[in-house]
Amino acid sequence: MSLLKKIFGDLDAKEVKRLMKTVDKIIDLDEEMKKLTDEALKDKTSEFKSRLLNGESEDDLLVEAFAVVREAGDRVLGMKHFPVQLLGGIVLHQGNIAEMKTGEGKTLVSTLPAYLNALSGKGVHIVTVNSYLAQRDSEWMGKLHEFLGLKVGLVVHGMTSAEKKVAYGADITYGTNNEFGFDYLRDNMVVHLEQMVQRKLHYAVVDEVDSILIDEARTPLIISGSGDKSTKLYNIVDSFVKRLKEEEDYAIDEKADSVTLTENGVEKAEKQFGIENLADMENMELSHHINQALKAVYSMKRDKDYVVQNGQVVIVDEFTGRLMEGRRYSNGLHQAIEAKENVKVERESKTLATITFQNYFRMYEKLSGMTGTAKTEEEEFKSIYNMDVLSIPTNKDMIRKDINDAFYKSEKAKFKAVVDEIERRHKTGQPILVGTISIEKSEELSSMLKKRGIKHEVLNAKYHEKEAEIVSNAGQKNAVTISTNMAGRGTDIVLDSEVKSLGGLHIIGTERHESRRIDNQLRGRAARQGDPGSSQFFISFEDDLMRLFGSERILGLVDTIGLEEDVPIEHRMLTKGIENAQKKVEGKNFGIRKHVLQYDDVMNKQRKIIYSQRRSVLEGQDVHEQILKMLEGLIDDSISIYTGFSQHTDEWDLKGLVEHCESIFLEKGTLTFEENDITQDEIKEALMDKALKAYEAKIAEIGIDQMKELERVVLLRVVDSKWMDHIDNMDQLRQGIGLRAYGQIDPVVAYTKEGFDMFEQMNQSIQEDTVKYLFHIDVRKDKVEQREATDLSQVTTNKDEKVNKPIVNKDKVGRNDPCPCGSGKKYKRCCGNNL
Repeated sequence: MSLLKKIFGDLDAKEVKRLMKTVDKIIDLDEEMKKLTDEALKDKTSEFKSRLLNGESEDDLLVEAFAVVREAGDRVLGMKHFPVQLLGGIVLHQGNIAEMKTGEGKTLVSTLPAYLNALSGKGVHIVTVNSYLAQRDSEWMGKLHEFLGLKVGLVVHGMTSAEKKVAYGADITYGTNNEFGFDYLRDNMVVHLEQMVQRKLHYAVVDEVDSILIDEARTPLIISGSGDKSTKLYNIVDSFVKRLKEEEDYAIDEKADSVTLTENGVEKAEKQFGIENLADMENMELSHHINQALKAVYSMKRDKDYVVQNGQVVIVDEFTGRLMEGRRYSNGLHQAIEAKENVKVERESKTLATITFQNYFRMYEKLSGMTGTAKTEEEEFKSIYNMDVLSIPTNKDMIRKDINDAFYKSEKAKFKAVVDEIERRHKTGQPILVGTISIEKSEELSSMLKKRGIKHEVLNAKYHEKEAEIVSNAGQKNAVTISTNMAGRGTDIVLDSEVKSLGGLHIIGTERHESRRIDNQLRGRAARQGDPGSSQFFISFEDDLMRLFGSERILGLVDTIGLEEDVPIEHRMLTKGIENAQKKVEGKNFGIRKHVLQYDDVMNKQRKIIYSQRRSVLEGQDVHEQILKMLEGLIDDSISIYTGFSQHTDEWDLKGLVEHCESIFLEKGTLTFEENDITQDEIKEALMDKALKAYEAKIAEIGIDQMKELERVVLLRVVDSKWMDHIDNMDQLRQGIGLRAYGQIDPVVAYTKEGFDMFEQMNQSIQEDTVKYLFHIDVRKDKVEQREATDLSQVTTNKDEKVNKPIVNKDKVGRNDPCPCGSGKKYKRCCGNNL
């Protein structure tokens, strides 16, 4: 054991020992709680709430509250929290991560901190990875909370805003990470406060926290609308790329996951598309399409990275093996794959709102999480989320036998050995769960088992409908289950007594994943709650991990030994080499996620400013004075521009100034200036006087109350429109900012500075367009309320300057879908009108 491991292992043990004193106090109340009637136990909730109002803290209540939940669990669910589960609950309440092995009852653990933190009335979110688990847990654990007098809500896709508002108003709300994040974005697109569904983000317990906060962290949440750019170029470029020859025209770098044209390939492209230089700025779009087509055709693998279902390309999550419905690869890669697979190429999208999971979850006042595998990412959890990871001991000793990895020279030999091992163990009746790294490999193995007449079930993203049933039956006698990473989480595999006598569930891994956590999850399916079980990984030197990241020393050892095709080898150096390769990839992926966060932090500061200002308007801030200040600011800026800060009146362009002001707020022909004997202050006074009189006339025509409402709605709509443009512009900036590194400029620093300048320009544009629209609006008094979903297309000044870029899309809004802002209108008639 390394020195560091000893130190950190001891730290965990010391912390567990310290917290177990609190656990003992909870257990000491067991007899007292048993004596309470159901009504008396329920009354504890109102007692705790009163004590909180009278100055006690949640920490002061923890021992009694946990004891109450423990007793309620026994009465309502027939499940009494084990001491280690109480320990896990304390860790979650402290805002940290409880690492608990599979089968240790994490779902029940979450009831403890959820109840305690819900007593304040501020709301608790229990976050799960899919809707099935959210619904299951809300119904299952919800019985306990409702018995104790708390309200339980469920948020899933497809609910109305009204239904969601009720769910978020509950004491404890269950839902998925996607839905919580999307509702936050949608809330910041509404035009009335009552259309918002979420309350302030108070406390969250994130189930499978490593999956949500680590694996999902590279992909932002995005609400997008359809763009209008032609998709023909994707098909044209796809046809060209498929005619290229490897090495001669393009080169593949598997380790860097990139495909690039050779000099010969560049020449072919220039000839094919009739251009002189592919690298010229005017050919950037074509170059981008070619690069994405190369990646789509020669790097992205069908039935590994994605599947084609019902004429659509659907991404497969590399960590869970599940289909990622509704999500799309970014920067045109998804369209390039659609062209490759000869399915309809969807139009690129317009981003309406976006946030990373990292920045969404960091907005909670307190955040906690639980998973079976978090220690390997402890540094990331600490540095990004300020959460410590504590390994919770198992309730019963874990007796799984982890057999040394078996190494084979070729993939063919490895799979033959896997099938031999399945056949050998299957004859004894022992159930076997086989983990594969892709859909393609799971189907190859299935084919081999069919040839040997071995009955089995296949669980992958193509056949995910019966997932819970297949996984739950995987522990039955004679069961053979082949699965992608899908079987690594979720449903428990329960063994009967006969299976326990056969050695329990045996796990076979057919390849090491690049993340140690995924391997540990697969192993963790066996030997739950003190059951017997075993596991072994089969590895070949042709596996991607070994081939791309294995050291030369390891690969040299194979040649030295002279490994025979069908003979396995077990060697400490090989196992250590695998671990080192995984650490390399984990470090690389951590760097990518940190890089994503550095960029999103810039956007996050801007997002907070915009959303905070929006919230102020929604909460009733009178924006009339703000509009007048915008008007004054625009007049000041216009005078500065057209007089050029010069004291010489003959250098002023007063005609241009008047024409400019007429385009924004001044009625045509109502004001002229002579260039002699006039000062800038007099110009401002004249412009303000004319503008204010014109605006007062408009108020008189419409009515002050209705004008104030119109001011509010117009300001919100202009802000939203400009913010959407700004998101696209910032994405454009980010796409090319990496090139600054060649000039010894830190790209993140450049992105921060230029992003700030763009943000300032956006604010200026918001002021100009808001004033321009309000002065030019022509609306009858009785029609103001009906026209709240304002058409801003007339006043958008920089629409033609934008180039829309596609981004990973998890929540696409069609032109005829209801607008996500909650106005009740079709998207194309509302926020999408000016896109």
